[in-house]
Amino acid sequence: MSSSSVAAAGGAALRRDGKKLVRSPSGLRMVPEHQAFSSPFGLDEPQWVPDKECPRCMQCDIKFDFITRKHHCRRCGKCFCDKCCSKKVPLPRMCFVDPVRQCAECVLVSQKETEFYDKQLKVLMNGATFCVTLGTSENSELMVCRLSNNQRYLFLDGDSHYEIEIAHISTVQILTEGFTPGGGNARATGMLLQYKEPGAQDVTQMKFTASEDSNSNKKQSATWLAAMHKAAKLLYESRDQ
Repeated sequence: MSSSSVAAAGGAALRRDGKKLVRSPSGLRMVPEHQAFSSPFGLDEPQWVPDKECPRCMQCDIKFDFITRKHHCRRCGKCFCDKCCSKKVPLPRMCFVDPVRQCAECVLVSQKETEFYDKQLKVLMNGATFCVTLGTSENSELMVCRLSNNQRYLFLDGDSHYEIEIAHISTVQILTEGFTPGGGNARATGMLLQYKEPGAQDVTQMKFTASEDSNSNKKQSATWLAAMHKAAKLLYESRDQ
């Protein structure tokens, strides 16, 4: 590929992953320039429920009247009194730049998600090493698996190279060992992943097994798998909403 072609490809990637600052009724958001390239973990802003459709605060049962100060939760869009919608917390799944006002129930959910964005997302981007088996093959390949910086792809690099679009993943099953019926801690040792390429009739399956090269590699792989499990939960939740 010529240097001009490389530059053109790089420019296209920058435009594709470009972001812009927009102001919505809920606050400032840093969103992708093109909606088609938004994060698969993201959520759209909800439509605000009209005040007249919320005659009572659902949390403390205060009656709304003309002197009651009302607020809309930026996550669920429902209307609450000042007491029940007073906290402002980060909401990265909707790309808000600053913490935004949320109801008590949504605050708890958003706080749990913040840990994923602050810690586990970085783990996924840093990657880990796995023995990867494609389909029913008896052969496996040692590959580094990581999440792309734009959160849209899973990159697998070894002798082969795969790019799996996160939005096309249908199933993520974490494999563990060490669990007993009487209790005990289970350790993540691998993952079964199923996805379907656009236009394909069949589902493709990959099996990831933690590398046994060293204790540090196994620990890194287990940490990556735990983060992937959380990512899968967010992915399924975003599809349901």
